[in-house]
Amino acid sequence: MSRPIETATPMDALLGILDLEKLEENLFRGLSPQVGWQRVFGGQVIGQALVAAQRTVDAGRYVHSLHAYFLRPGDPTVPIIYEVDRIRDGSSFATRRVVAIQHGKAIFSMSASFQYDEDGFDHQFGMPDVPMPETLPGEKELREKFLVHAPEAIRRYWERPRPIEIRPTSLEHYFSRERAAPRQDVWVKAVGKVPDERHLQAAVLAYLSDMTLLDTSLYAHGTSVFDRTLQVASLDHAMWFHRPSSMDDWLLYTQDSPSAHGARGMTRGSLFDRSGVLIASVAQEGLIRKKAIE
Repeated sequence: MSRPIETATPMDALLGILDLEKLEENLFRGLSPQVGWQRVFGGQVIGQALVAAQRTVDAGRYVHSLHAYFLRPGDPTVPIIYEVDRIRDGSSFATRRVVAIQHGKAIFSMSASFQYDEDGFDHQFGMPDVPMPETLPGEKELREKFLVHAPEAIRRYWERPRPIEIRPTSLEHYFSRERAAPRQDVWVKAVGKVPDERHLQAAVLAYLSDMTLLDTSLYAHGTSVFDRTLQVASLDHAMWFHRPSSMDDWLLYTQDSPSAHGARGMTRGSLFDRSGVLIASVAQEGLIRKKAIE
């Protein structure tokens, strides 16, 4: 049975959300936090779907990639049913397909691939040179110093208790309407302890991978996800898990948006640990559309 959602810390609550209830073989149920959101956060659905898939693979196989589509907005007031299809179990790789269902309709689909650990070639891009998280304002300092005159939507976003702390290396994007380069660097860290278990660490990493990405595609246009005249939503999400990470320290999430066209913005992301090890890569396309004038 899922852990209670109302727990001591935001991270406890997230771990409870990721602890799905098994209904039947290949069938799981997940809950959503009751925090007044109109739709379920995309990272939550990715994380829960990954947990459902993980529970159907043999011990020792770990996720190395996932590819997902957001089909309908999730309703946070009712449970989400996750149905897992065991596509293939090979000698090295296993493939799973997960469909998330609410009100009798699919709201999300995901394919994920799992692999036993193997030795092989090893290389990676270097981490960009950015200020360390300790030199940047924390969320408490940000609220006290920078959010006094910020728009209400921005204040609500930063004041809400969250399981992941965010420290952008620059705050210009949040307070300026000037067009800027479509890239950003953000430090992220779990608020609370994530158990030393690779499946769960991967699920938390998948959860946070959906944070801040769509913002980057809007910077070149002098706007943000807080603009009430925009309709903004994740359309698809792909993630590659390169190396395991303990999730007990800051990770750098460096992002860029190579293209926006056809009411869609595309963003790429790389997650590095503090020492510069590349943990994961992410790609996402999102809807960025001007709302119809009523």
